[in-house]
This record gives sequence, C-alpha cells and structure tokens, in this order.
Amino acid sequence: QVQLVESGGGLVQPGGSLRLTCAVSGSNPHFYSMGWFRQAPGKEREGISCIHYGDDSITYAESLKGRFTMSRDRPKNTVYLQMDRLEPEDTAVYYCAALRGLCALVGDFYDYWGKGTLVTVSS
Repeated sequence: QVQLVESGGGLVQPGGSLRLTCAVSGSNPHFYSMGWFRQAPGKEREGISCIHYGDDSITYAESLKGRFTMSRDRPKNTVYLQMDRLEPEDTAVYYCAALRGLCALVGDFYDYWGKGTLVTVSS
C-alpha cells in the first residue's frame, strides 16, 4: 500500500512558475515508478511525466517537454514537478500516481493515486 499527498498548487499568473510536491509513504515506495497527471475541466486525464523506479529515467509527454521538469528525492520519498512558463491552458487538477512496474503515461496502469492539487493559471 502506498499513500500519496500532493501539494504546491495555487493561483499563478501566465508566464509564472510553480513547483508541485508529492509526498510518498507506505510499503517499499522505491519500488514504484511515479507519474504526474492532470485533468482540466471538461477534459480527459492527461499524462505529464513518469520517473522509472529503477534508474530514475524520466519520460515526458512531448507537448509538455521543456516547460515541465520532474524529479525525485529518494531519501525524502518525494517527487516534484517544476512547471515553468505556465499558460492558462495548464489550469487543471494535478495528480501524482504510483505504478509497480515500468513507467507509463497512461493512467489506467497506475495502482495508487493522490487526491490532487489545483493549479489555476490566470491574470
């Protein structure tokens, strides 16, 4: 069992930055690949990035590569998502999720989810 708690969301102006944090707890968290997802109002869930449980290699959605940066702090059992040059279209609830296995940007493969944190990009 793994528990995930996201934080760091809020209101930011277009062009600004935010860093989201996902605190991971539970059994053997290091054996899980971690992913970030988002869901905007009226839209389907979208995969943002994933960090592999073994070698910490990271996969990004092509459309977000360059603006979003994922990282992992293993001693702190924490995963981060640095978001830069934010746009109104980035407004969404952002979720982290844990997958016992290889990285994927498809949410259906994930075993555990946090409750999400809301990011609003608006002037």
